[in-house]
Amino acid sequence: MPSDKLTAHAVILAGGRGTRFWPRSRTRTPKQLLNIIGADSILQQTVARLRPLIRADHIWTVTNVEQASSVRKHLPAPARQHILAEPVGRSTAAAIALAAIHIRHAEKSGDALMAILPADLYIAHTEKYRQIARLALDVAREPGRMVVLGIPPTRPETGFGYIQSSTKPVSASPFPVFAVEAFKEKPQLALAEEYVASGNYRWNAGMFFWRVSTVLDALKKYLPKTSAGLETLASSIGTKNYQKTLRSIYPRLENIAVDYAILEPATREPGPSRVFVIPADIGWSDIGSWTAVYEQSTKSPEGNVIASPSHAIDAQGNFIWSPDKFVGVIGVRDLVVVETPDALLICPRNRSQDVGKIVKWLEEHRKKDLL
Repeated sequence: MPSDKLTAHAVILAGGRGTRFWPRSRTRTPKQLLNIIGADSILQQTVARLRPLIRADHIWTVTNVEQASSVRKHLPAPARQHILAEPVGRSTAAAIALAAIHIRHAEKSGDALMAILPADLYIAHTEKYRQIARLALDVAREPGRMVVLGIPPTRPETGFGYIQSSTKPVSASPFPVFAVEAFKEKPQLALAEEYVASGNYRWNAGMFFWRVSTVLDALKKYLPKTSAGLETLASSIGTKNYQKTLRSIYPRLENIAVDYAILEPATREPGPSRVFVIPADIGWSDIGSWTAVYEQSTKSPEGNVIASPSHAIDAQGNFIWSPDKFVGVIGVRDLVVVETPDALLICPRNRSQDVGKIVKWLEEHRKKDLL
């Protein structure tokens, strides 16, 4: 089938736990299934952004066996048929390739376009996001090309990976497209400052676009053992042996992120660039902590975010989630307070990145009822 006739599929990666959103986030109700910002869950918002761009029956969701039944409730009916549950986590290379072999099986042509998107991102400018995603899919129609969206950095962030691009775009319409020169690990502060000052680096937000054939060919080249295992699994799709084969093969796949497995080695190949980045100033946030939720939320004149009837006296900059109770707040500043029926979190807002340490302590002390 000619490349311009390829259909587009979306693959939503929805297997994370979101431990920094404890106590709301739990094993079966992770971050992406919570209505952290707005009335809908983050996963529902991710799907809604895609619907004008990709048909609901072309949306695939990769999650894990613990979350699959919960994920199902957050998807439109046509997308519920395309939930892929990993028996164990094997990072993004395996998850994306798992989706790729299923899309190849579903398409008569054996090929299609893929948009790979995390389930747990916030994007404020949805129409601009869709315009850039359309361009990314178009660029990715060429066999062998891989496209990533890069977020223009607003600060010298040390918690994100960076994408280094060429100084001049290879195309400028309707948005500039740059060749990728390298993917960079999370830097120390001084190096992050250099990246931001140069203007040639963007944050890697984990949004990728390519053809099914492109990613499977790259997998065969760079991860031959994982490729062989998944091709064995592919032969069982649609048969009664699929689940048994999946449980046997999947734990033996290489546990590596797609950036390291495929994109980085592709940028080191000689010849014309095959990896491209489109800067995406789309109001992106990884919503990585309660502080990030606070920053994206509508605040009172005193800077408070309180998800319940409340009255605050001499209190500023607090994030409080206790939706089933009236909350009275007096004389406190910059706190995070999150209540659920069985747990209560209290911490300074600038320490919300450490909430995962509470989860680690609960795991070490086998407090399964709180996980």
